[in-house]
Order: sequence, then structure tokens, then C-alpha cells
Amino acid sequence: MGQGLWRVARNQQLQQEGYSEQGYLSREQSRRMAASSIPNTSHRKQVQGGIDIYHLLKDLANDELLWQGLCKSTWGHCSIYNKNLPLGFSFRKLYMQLDEGSLTFNANPDEGVNYFMSKGILDDSPKEIAKFIFCTRTLNWKKLRIYLDERRDVLDDLVTLHNFRNQFLPNALREFFRHIHAPEERGEYLETLITKFSHRFCACNPDLMRELGLSPDAVYVLCYSLILLSIDLTSPHVKNKMSKREFIRNTRRAAQNISEDFVGHLYDNIYLIGHVAA
Repeated sequence: MGQGLWRVARNQQLQQEGYSEQGYLSREQSRRMAASSIPNTSHRKQVQGGIDIYHLLKDLANDELLWQGLCKSTWGHCSIYNKNLPLGFSFRKLYMQLDEGSLTFNANPDEGVNYFMSKGILDDSPKEIAKFIFCTRTLNWKKLRIYLDERRDVLDDLVTLHNFRNQFLPNALREFFRHIHAPEERGEYLETLITKFSHRFCACNPDLMRELGLSPDAVYVLCYSLILLSIDLTSPHVKNKMSKREFIRNTRRAAQNISEDFVGHLYDNIYLIGHVAA
């Protein structure tokens, strides 16, 4: 629906500027094309109820409340939402700018963020950028991964936006990697992500950590074990899958204070649900 309205609004804008999909036309040619493209009233009206679809879509394309809803449902947080908007502010125009900025980000993340800032959509603040990323699903995850690897200040604020309270460790790790995608290879960035997740998970579950006797370092070990187990159980290249007994033995060697039952539940979760970083 949003994309359809965007096209209606964009076509109106192109007609006003004297353009068509094939290129530039003179204003007189554009007027003739617009006049010839509008069907007769009898064709515009549906047989049932006599609804004028053309004028209905035109009204919807100019409905600011609808455009406002489309903006906030697609880009959940923007700095501009919390500002005093000037008289005559257009959410339809904002939607187009947000769409343009997202496409720019997916080509070049730095240019995309600079575009949002130049339009007053985002404030130049790591916390505001992190909130925007957290509430937006139109950004390319590969480009986003590169951006977060370079902007560790934004990454720090993005991690703190996650609430893992009362979540089982593998499920929390899946949620984390849905927002902050894991790199394809092991390395410093993956270690950084797991370290930040471990500290955040412990901060969200202090009572559970005391009950289980876990520290951020112990959670770090468990997370690495879960990732390796996920690869082992889901990869078609691994013929001899790790058994539950082997996983418990190997994990408790690295983190001796963890109970056997707890580690066994971790194995069952991966076995039944799947990879934590897929």
C-alpha cells in the first residue's frame, strides 16, 4: 500500500515537473500526456457503488495522516519526530526523503547517514543513529554490519537498546543477531559482539546470574559454544554431529561452575530451534 501511494505521489510530482519515465518532455507534451492518460469518468467508476477510484487514490496520496503513519511504521524512530514541526510540514515529502536516504544508505552507509542529517531527519548523535537503526528494517544488513564495525560508538548505544530480561540465553542471542548481524568469519568483530552481548545479558538478568553463578566471561564462553554447536548441528558438511553428552562435557571444561542441566537445556534449544546466528 505504501509503495503504491508513493508511486501515485511520485507520478504527480513528475508530471508537474514535466518528466516522464522515458525522460524529459516539454510542459505542453506533459500536459497532453496527463490529459490523455486520465480515463473517462465512466471507466474510472466501478460498477458496484460507483466509487471513483482515481479521486480516491488522489485523496489518499494527499492524506497527511496516512503518510505520517507510513513514515512511523517503516522508520520507527527519527529525531525529527520529536521536534516542533513547522507550519505546512509534509509527511509525504518526509516519506520520500526517508526512502531516498535508505536507498542511499544501502549503497553507501556514511552517505546515507549524512543525507538524513542534512535533511534534519537525524541528529548527529550516536544514540539517535542507534535508535534509528534499531527501529528500521529497510537497511541492508551487510552494509549495516560494515557501518557498525566502523562506528563502535553507535554499536555501543545499539547494544544498550536491547532488553534481554528473563530471556533464555540462546533466544536472547538470536534476537541480538537479528538486529546486529554476525560476521561470516570469526575475528575481532565477532569477539567484540559476543563480549558486548555478554555484558548486556548479565546487566539485564542480575538475579539469574547470581543464581547460576555466571559472570560475563562465563556467558561469553557459553555464547561461543552455542555458535559452534549451531554450526555443527546445521552444517551439511559435518557428518558426525556433536552429541548432547559431548557438548555438556566440552562446555563444562571451559566453564566449570555451570550446572549440567543448564548446559543440557542449551543443547536442546539449538537442536530443536536451530542456529543462533542464522
